[in-house]
Amino acid sequence: MTAHTRTGALVAANTADTALEDFTERLFGHLPRADQRRWAQVYLRGLLTTPGKKSVRQLAAAVTESPTASQSLQQFISASPWDWGPARRELLRWIEERHTAHAWTIGEAVLPKRGDHSVGVHRRFDPAAGRTVNCQLGFGLFLSLDGASVPVDWRLLLPGTWSADPALRRRARISPEVAHQAPEALVLELIDAISAHTSSVRAPVVADLSRLPGAGALIGMLGRRGQDFLVSVPATLAVSAAGIANDRGGPAGTLRSTTTAGEFARLGLTRHPYAALLTGPDGTPRRPRIQSGLVRVPGAETGSAGPRRTYRLFGERHPGNGSGSGRRDRQVWLTNMNEHQMDDLLRLVRRPAESAHALSSLAGEFGLLDFEGRSFPGWHHHMTLMSAAYAYESLSARRRQPGRAPAQEVRRSA
Repeated sequence: MTAHTRTGALVAANTADTALEDFTERLFGHLPRADQRRWAQVYLRGLLTTPGKKSVRQLAAAVTESPTASQSLQQFISASPWDWGPARRELLRWIEERHTAHAWTIGEAVLPKRGDHSVGVHRRFDPAAGRTVNCQLGFGLFLSLDGASVPVDWRLLLPGTWSADPALRRRARISPEVAHQAPEALVLELIDAISAHTSSVRAPVVADLSRLPGAGALIGMLGRRGQDFLVSVPATLAVSAAGIANDRGGPAGTLRSTTTAGEFARLGLTRHPYAALLTGPDGTPRRPRIQSGLVRVPGAETGSAGPRRTYRLFGERHPGNGSGSGRRDRQVWLTNMNEHQMDDLLRLVRRPAESAHALSSLAGEFGLLDFEGRSFPGWHHHMTLMSAAYAYESLSARRRQPGRAPAQEVRRSA
């Protein structure tokens, strides 16, 4: 290596160090003590540079030679009482200053755990694994940008057994105001939080609600907040036909029947089903027939006053694909953006796949699956720093470090 090359490498390294220091100071400058801000930077640097598993011990060993660094870093993450809210809000502002969010996407992460010490751990059926697993369940809100999907906020499902047991609450340092909430309540809390803190125009919410029993109620609450949304709904969701969308998108008639979303999507209610041009997972183009219709959702009207809302429901049409055909049903989507062109809606439908890819990267490269998470604050501290590291890596000009571990699959839906 020539002297000129060595000088260039040193300048690049110093520039990267300065950029990370500035980024850390912006997100964690609210921390009251200098040592807390220093450990935040150590943790971020460890997440960005440590290959393989990212336990606290390995992160500390990768970036410092101090024999007590591991203990201090563990204290900072799991026991130090710092507020993660300001860092998440500053991360949101940092991203919005650089990029436009085309959608707010909800990602669901099933985090397998051994034993019963991790906060919120419980047994639940994981559809991706096809079996019941011991796990934590987290919900993340992702900003869908051009070419990237970045998490900015998280919620942890706290089962009733954890919420009601004083001993478990003390052990996991769960604050008194934290209680058990249903998944749909956690999703709504994420959306309310970003709505209150965004500096940009609200983006539409895109989410898979197909496994949430309270999907109908959540749809109604989003509508009453004036929030645009496009969500995948359970095939069993009760709907009533409000009108048939003709080839120009307007009402062509009224049906009185009440049915399910899955049946409605199979009925063939448009005169000319929309022929979309999509690309399959293998890169092969295909042209599915999209069935679209206007519906009302009885479960979304609970406790609401005023006129009943009308939504557009659409799905891929499969003639003759009845419930006894044995063929797996396609997703059924529901939106309150009734005036949008179908091409625009189909572009939004693809956004959850970007968040699913981000979840895989978080699992393989940023320690999503490596943190034990015994305390409630510790879980949120780790998720905050992990999200910050992912955003910095994905959106800054910093070059990817060699020796990165390949992404691994995380059981999730988005």
